[in-house]
Amino acid sequence: MNPDLRRERESATFLTESLTHLLDGGPEKTRRRREIESLALNDPDLQHEDPNFMTYSERYDAAVKKSSLMVKKIQENAISNPEEIIFFKRYVHRGWPEPLDLHLGMFLPTILNQATPEQQDRFFMPAWNLQIIGTYAQTEMGHGTFIRGLETTATYDPSTQEFVLNSPTVTSIKWWPGGLGKTSNHAIVLAQLYIQGQCKGLHAFIVPIRKMGTHEPLPGVIVGDIGPKFGYDQVDNGFLKLENIRIPRENMLMRYAKVMPDGTYLKPPSDKLTYGTMVFIRCMIVGESARVLSQACTIAVRYSAVRHQSELKPGAPEPQILDYQTQQYKLFPLLATAYAFRFVGNFMRDMYQRITADINDGDYSQLPELHSLSAGLKAFTSWVATAGIEECRMACGGHGYSRSSGLPDIYVTFTPSCTYEGENTVMMLQTARYLFKSYSQAKSGQRLSGTVSYLSDLHSHIQPQQVANRPPVIDIDDVSRLVEAYKLRAASLVEGAAHNYHVELGRRNSKEEAWNNTAIDLVRASEAHCHYVVVKLFAAKLTEITDISVHDVLCTLFQLYALYGISKNSGDFLHAGIFNDQEISQVQQRVKELLTAVRPNAVALVDAFDYPDAILSSVLGRYDGNVYEHMFEWAKRSPLNKTENKRNGSFIKRLWQPTDLERLSKGRT
Repeated sequence: MNPDLRRERESATFLTESLTHLLDGGPEKTRRRREIESLALNDPDLQHEDPNFMTYSERYDAAVKKSSLMVKKIQENAISNPEEIIFFKRYVHRGWPEPLDLHLGMFLPTILNQATPEQQDRFFMPAWNLQIIGTYAQTEMGHGTFIRGLETTATYDPSTQEFVLNSPTVTSIKWWPGGLGKTSNHAIVLAQLYIQGQCKGLHAFIVPIRKMGTHEPLPGVIVGDIGPKFGYDQVDNGFLKLENIRIPRENMLMRYAKVMPDGTYLKPPSDKLTYGTMVFIRCMIVGESARVLSQACTIAVRYSAVRHQSELKPGAPEPQILDYQTQQYKLFPLLATAYAFRFVGNFMRDMYQRITADINDGDYSQLPELHSLSAGLKAFTSWVATAGIEECRMACGGHGYSRSSGLPDIYVTFTPSCTYEGENTVMMLQTARYLFKSYSQAKSGQRLSGTVSYLSDLHSHIQPQQVANRPPVIDIDDVSRLVEAYKLRAASLVEGAAHNYHVELGRRNSKEEAWNNTAIDLVRASEAHCHYVVVKLFAAKLTEITDISVHDVLCTLFQLYALYGISKNSGDFLHAGIFNDQEISQVQQRVKELLTAVRPNAVALVDAFDYPDAILSSVLGRYDGNVYEHMFEWAKRSPLNKTENKRNGSFIKRLWQPTDLERLSKGRT
C-alpha cells in the first residue's frame, strides 16, 4: 500500500463501509452486490486481455464471445433481478459497452413493457436464450431526437394481414443502433404506421433481419456496420435499410395500440406510451452519470493523493497535489456532485418503477411528469458528468492523457449519452414545455404537485427590490435555506422565460417563432429546475441518515455542492434578489472553507464508491496507489515493444544520411 494512501485512509472521520452500505441501500445489498461482482471477476471463463492493445475487429470478437458467455452465466447462477443482471453485466465487461447492450437493455425490456402476453410468450424466452438476438432500431440517418419525423413506414395489408416495412428515402435508413451491424438477427423497428393511406403515428414492430442458423441478411434487408466511432470499439453500431419487408400482424407490439385483422385501429391510452423504452433509458442515464463521474473522481482523487509535485515552500518536500487549493477546487465539487447524482439516480429508478406500476393499473396521471423529469435530468446530469470526467482527466496532468489512466475511455464511452435517447438541448426544451404548462396552470389558480409544486407559490417569492435594504443573511450553512434559494431561482427563471415568451408572442404573433426566440431562456429555466430537484433530493437524503459521522461528512458535501452551484450561477441569484453582493462574497469564501473540510476525507469518500481495480481499469486509480510501477508494466505490453522491425530501422537510416545531419547542424535545412 502506498504510504500516502494509507495515511489518507487512517485520517478519515467516518467508516467507509458504513457509507458504502448507505449508497447500496443497506448491508445486505452490499453483500449481494459483492457476491455478484466476485462471480464475474473471478470466473476463469470471463477473463480478458487489455482491449487497449486490440484492433477494432479483435475487440468486437472478444466482446461477442464474452457476451454470449455472460448470458449463460447469468442463467447458470439464476440471476433474475434486473438490477443484479446490470451489476453482473457491468463486471463481466469491466464497464465497457458490448454488443448485447441493446438486446438486454432495450429489446427485452420493450417486449416486457409493450408486448401482449401472447407476444411475450412467443418472443421473450427465445430472446432470453439468445436464439433471438435483438436490437432497438429507432434513430435514422436523417432524424434522431425528433422521432415524430422518422420516415420508415409500416403499411398494413389487410388481404394478407401483414405489415410491409420500407425505408423510402436515404435519410430513412436506420443508423446507429448497437448490435445491428453484425450481431442481431431481429430488431424492434420504430416506423410510421399507415392504414388505408392514413398515418397513425409511430409504432414498434419486431422485424427479423437475418436468417436463423446462417445469420445471412434476409431478402430485402440491407444491413451492416457503420464504421469506427469516437469510442464504442466493442459495439457494432449498424445501419438498416428495409425494402418491402413483410411481417405478420402479430409482430406489431400491441399491448397499448392495436391493429385488428380487418385494419381497424385502436389507439393507445396515451401517445407517450410508445416512448416507454426511451424514458426507461433516460432514467438509467441519470444513474450512469453518477457512476461514471464517481469513477473519474476515484481515479483523480487517489492519484492526486499519490502524486507529489512542485513546492509550496522553497526547499520543502514536494507536496501531494491534493494539498493544492486549485486541485481541490477542481475535484471536490465534482465529488460532491457524484454523490448528489447517486441519490437522484436512485430517485429516478424508484419513480420509474412506481409510475410504471401505476400505468399497469391504468393510471396515466403521472406519466407527463416522468417524461419531463427524465428528459431534463438526463440532460442535466450527462452534461455535468461529461464535463466532469474531462476535468478529472486534466487534473491528472499528462498521465491522464494515457489510456492506462482509464479516463479517456470513461469519457468516450459516456459522452454519447449527451446525444442518444434525446439530444440534451432538445431534452431541456421538452422539460421547458412541461414547466411552461405547469406555470400557466399555477397562474390560473390550480394547485400543482410533484417536482413543480413550487410554481404554485410564485406570489410569495422575494422580489429584487426587497433585497437592497435587508441585512445580510450570514447563515448560509442552513440546509433548508439553500434548498429554498434554489427553489426561488428556478421559479424566477421559469417566470422570466414565460414573460419573455409572451413578449415575443406579441411581437411576432406566432407561437412557434416566439418559442424559438425564447429558447435560450427556456433551457436556462429547465436547467435551474433540474438543479433545484438535485439539491432538494440531496437535502432529503440527509434526513434519512442516522450514522452521525456519515451524516456530517455528507452534510459537508451537500453544502459544497449547493454553495459551489450558487457561486457559479451567482448572476441568477443576484438578479432574482435571493442573495445580495455581500452574501455572494460569503458564499465564495465558504466554498474555500469547505474544500479544507472535505480534504481529510477525500480518499475515504471515493473508496466508499467501492469500485474494484478491475472495474476502474486505471493504473492511476489503483486502490494500493502503486501507480508508477504499474504504469511502466502497462507500457511494456504495447505491441510495438514486442518486435523489432529491422526493415523500418533500415528505412529510417536511409532517410537520415550523414550529409543530412551535417546540414541540420549548420542550420541549412
